[in-house]
Amino acid sequence: MTVNPTEVLDLVVKVLNTLDIPHMICGSLASSVHGLPRATMDADLVAEIKPKQAAALVQALEKECYIDEDSVMEAISNRSSFNIIHLASSFKVDVFILRDNPYSINEFSRRTPQTVAGVPETSFFVATPEDVILTKLRWYHQGGETSENQWSDVAGIIKVQGERLDRKYLKHWASELGLASLLEKAL
Repeated sequence: MTVNPTEVLDLVVKVLNTLDIPHMICGSLASSVHGLPRATMDADLVAEIKPKQAAALVQALEKECYIDEDSVMEAISNRSSFNIIHLASSFKVDVFILRDNPYSINEFSRRTPQTVAGVPETSFFVATPEDVILTKLRWYHQGGETSENQWSDVAGIIKVQGERLDRKYLKHWASELGLASLLEKAL
């Protein structure tokens, strides 16, 4: 079955909204919203899930998705990630638990509602262009600075957003995160 990734995200986001779980889309889908679209094999989102919400999240998704409550609880406890896999399409959503550090908290507080092509009736919270750039640069650096996809996503956002980017914000956090030289190269 062919499925549009945004249809699976729509399902997941509606459940998160129903359960009052704050979240934001990041990764390649966010870079496609703010930059040049590209195909992706999965979706990434950050969520602030409390332990008491885990069972309800699993129950709400388990008919249409594979989701393991133990994995959800472990991710919450370790501030790591778990997967939601759509059964009919095998499309995967990687859910990262919000980290407790100044940058992650700031990034999450800046998320903005966006509509996404293919699902106009749902508003998705998406990381800002600046934060997608910083996160992509971090992933690029952590991956040995070899991922063409990460670098292309950064270049695409810079090209599309141009002067709308908050360069002061970018430079501040790039310096804090040890990414200043990569940001300069990208800009």
